[in-house]
Amino acid sequence: MATGKDIGYNKNGYYMAAAGSLPWVDIYAAMAKALAKRSVVDSPEVGDVSDDALEKVAQAMKCPKVFVPVSMGGVLQADHGKAIGWTPRDPAEHILAAADDEQPNILIVLTDDQDWHMNSLDYMPLLNEHIIKQGTLFDKHYCTVSVCCPSRVNLWTGLAAHNSNVTDLFPPYGGFPKFVAEGLNENWLPVWLQKLGYQTYYTGKLFNSHSVDNYDDPPVNGFNGSDFLLDPFTYQYYHSRMTRDAGKPVSYEGQYSPDVVAHKALGFLDDAAQHDQPFFLVAAPVAPHSDVKFVGRAQFDMAKYAPRHAHLFKDYKIPREENFNPDVPSGVSWVHNLPQLNETVIEYHDEFQRSRLRALQSVDELIERLTASLEANGLLDNTYIFFTTDNGYHISQHRLPPGKECPFETDIHIPLAVRGPGVPSGKTANVISSHTDIAPTVLKLAGGDFSNRDGFPIPLTSEELTHPESGEHVNVEFWGRAIPEGKYGWIGNDTFPAVGDTGPIAARYNTYKALRLIGNSYNLLYTVWCTGEREFYDVERDPSQMRNLLHADHVAGQASYQLFGRQFEQVVARLDSLLMVTKSCKAATCHKPWLVLHPEKPVKTLGDALRPKFDDFYANQARVSFSSCPLGHLVAEEGPQDVKPWDEVLHGQDSGGDSQIPLMTERAKRRTFEYGGPIGWWT
Repeated sequence: MATGKDIGYNKNGYYMAAAGSLPWVDIYAAMAKALAKRSVVDSPEVGDVSDDALEKVAQAMKCPKVFVPVSMGGVLQADHGKAIGWTPRDPAEHILAAADDEQPNILIVLTDDQDWHMNSLDYMPLLNEHIIKQGTLFDKHYCTVSVCCPSRVNLWTGLAAHNSNVTDLFPPYGGFPKFVAEGLNENWLPVWLQKLGYQTYYTGKLFNSHSVDNYDDPPVNGFNGSDFLLDPFTYQYYHSRMTRDAGKPVSYEGQYSPDVVAHKALGFLDDAAQHDQPFFLVAAPVAPHSDVKFVGRAQFDMAKYAPRHAHLFKDYKIPREENFNPDVPSGVSWVHNLPQLNETVIEYHDEFQRSRLRALQSVDELIERLTASLEANGLLDNTYIFFTTDNGYHISQHRLPPGKECPFETDIHIPLAVRGPGVPSGKTANVISSHTDIAPTVLKLAGGDFSNRDGFPIPLTSEELTHPESGEHVNVEFWGRAIPEGKYGWIGNDTFPAVGDTGPIAARYNTYKALRLIGNSYNLLYTVWCTGEREFYDVERDPSQMRNLLHADHVAGQASYQLFGRQFEQVVARLDSLLMVTKSCKAATCHKPWLVLHPEKPVKTLGDALRPKFDDFYANQARVSFSSCPLGHLVAEEGPQDVKPWDEVLHGQDSGGDSQIPLMTERAKRRTFEYGGPIGWWT
């Protein structure tokens, strides 16, 4: 029988034990008592525990059965004495917790519409000093829906948008009312953290359609303290309205909204420092979002900035990359039909981005003030600080006016930086992650269960970053219209009635499903649009995404394209089948979609899937398609939903492969140290 010693509680009330003298049955009996008053218990390594011992623990906890993984430590969750889950710890990490271990504090700074590809991070020196240089920059982080509300719901729930069913900014398909209608107000990150013993706070922008009319119908659930910006004034930098703890809206007319949010965030941090419990705090200023007036005729103007920043960045210009206002059109559908921008518009666009950079300076200052406050209160060393945004942004790339909502890198590739305990300093992660992974990451840090989420924890420690489990794919999706911003914004002849009188400026047919796939030897984007059009970009060879090999303008490039020696059509067949999985995935299938296609586990990457033996299997799969261009997630309009999994018996042996693939000769078969094709095919 395994034994333990040094039984006791740390200052947060966690049950602690180390290997030693007492039998495990006594340790788990003590744990059961701890669960009566605390929601999380820290467990050491587990040896052989008899069924009788577990039954006693189960009875003490008033639940039917307790499952304890053999020889695996972890965190056992319970609610009012009832076990609700077990999260195993990484076996590579030390299992025994020190007597002064604490749940970490978690601080998230969330900006609005911040770009990566126009180099906005380079213009935030305090962010670089206090977070990026002291932590890790996640250079391959993506949003999964490139528009505010669906992306934020994705971030705070760990659910893909096709599972949260919040897919738009406004009802009936999105916004705060849809979030409530889907039951998410009772089932999202702050609620879970409160159950784990956290004090929770939020200030700034939460969701679209959270307004002066519905701020308390119902109140936002899950926060000990909150102060939310409210529509229709959310994006008016000097005319904001806010609700404190679901109280009557208060006007901040004439005050600069990001500074108001900063003041409130620092106040909540002071409140949190007075409590013994760990805290979760979100500061979500609207910068650098456009200044938008929704009352009367809708107006999308440049971001507003504080007077103290008006002198900055007067010489800045948007990087003139290949896709900047190109001479030849790119993309598909309405993007491909856009006219080239003239010099007047380009000058306006440069100033538009300058205003965004100036607006971000108030956020930059907030980061320094939050960091200083954490340090002054002795909390910095036990706090994880996340910096990110809801979605990316384009200005002039692909001839586009200011906006988002496209599957291009400008819109979906976004900043994420993290500092905190165990996070390496000054490191660039080089791992794939998405907003779907944020909630599971926070839950893991807090000791919660993330197993039923669509995402998976982002690797944070040096050990995790060396051996990441993050996979190679990101699921991207969008429904509805694309909306231009700025004085010269026009991309189509549709209106946008949900925001008022916009005039005919929007693009109606902007529903698509997309797959980003990034491996050691490939970097791909594959998109299927509701119009039937498709896109394929090899981003390694075409980083500006100008040559869509599935468009008539570039179809000639298919003949010479090869990946791992395989021809273009073989690559696309694999991507389409993987997209068929990710576009409808749930929980574990979102994290490991190749397992849906290959349940016997011979395939973990695109390189594996390109083996010649699978050619007929992929050729005979149903293809991703739409029946119409819905404005929301309507499954009946989204074509086939399922793939046919590989069966070794049914599908048989290797068919001999493609002539492009080096096959083993009789001589080579006798020399097992020689391989044909990528080594991953054979190992």
